[in-house]
Amino acid sequence: MATAPSSTTWTRKDLVGIQELSADEIRLVLDTAAAFKTVGTREIKKVPALRGKTMINFFVEPSTRTRTSFELAAFRLSADVINISASSSSLTKGETLKDTALNLQALQADIIVLRHSSAGAAQFLAERLSASIINGGDGAHEHPTQALLDTFTIQEKLGRIKGLHVAIIGDILFSRVARSNIHTLLKLGAKVTLVGPTTLVPKVFEELGCSVTHDLDSILPEVDVVNLLRIQHERQRKEYFPSLGEYTSLFGLTKARAERLKPECLIMHPGPINRGVEIDSDLADSSRSVILDQVTNGLAVRMAVLYLCAGSGKLTA
Repeated sequence: MATAPSSTTWTRKDLVGIQELSADEIRLVLDTAAAFKTVGTREIKKVPALRGKTMINFFVEPSTRTRTSFELAAFRLSADVINISASSSSLTKGETLKDTALNLQALQADIIVLRHSSAGAAQFLAERLSASIINGGDGAHEHPTQALLDTFTIQEKLGRIKGLHVAIIGDILFSRVARSNIHTLLKLGAKVTLVGPTTLVPKVFEELGCSVTHDLDSILPEVDVVNLLRIQHERQRKEYFPSLGEYTSLFGLTKARAERLKPECLIMHPGPINRGVEIDSDLADSSRSVILDQVTNGLAVRMAVLYLCAGSGKLTA
């Protein structure tokens, strides 16, 4: 890590979004994650930091990476873990989200990781429960731990965030990942440009402090990072571009386009990948791709978030 360790103390019970965090709080999470990443290199990949704590993964929306990453992060911190999905909960019987969550809290849950299709669901519970609420993605609002792990990966690979130019390409309109990344990168001093069709990348996003362009080819030689987002068919209620083939021809990272990138430019994708749509399959597997590094770093970042929210303090050892 190139930056000096943060001297900030974490006082938040919850992590609902990046928008409300200060730059120092973001740096504290990144510094804490760097310390926890070393746990994964040990013969015994476990520390007692959350021994005696109970974490419930409450995923109302399907997820593989995020749910598994939080689960493993909690295991590595020695917490007890329970996984609950919408189909296995009383939500299917008509119970409200609040009542289900209060029942989980009554079982002495210390931390609830919530993924929900409605924006604001995590904030709703954070205001009503004494347990720590971690937002595992809420609608098209925020996905804070994905942005933190993306930023951690950029800093790890390029040594800094300030002054870098990051292009976020694709389905911005429906992307909680994009919103959290925009907040994180701008707070740490990066320049952010959003790229995609006018229907998925409207100019209104410039009000957040980033730039918008609909010409991918013009920006490729300038950027230090390209972060490609998945086309989220499940969130689109109508077609926002004529065809996947046309989307790829205009906004897909092909081998020809990759030749225009700086040699050190990172290729990122939060997954799951639509190979051949957002990115050429060979590029996704190339040495310039840090997609699997993002997955590895997600574990360290989620350990840091669980530790800080459950302990509400600064990492000292």
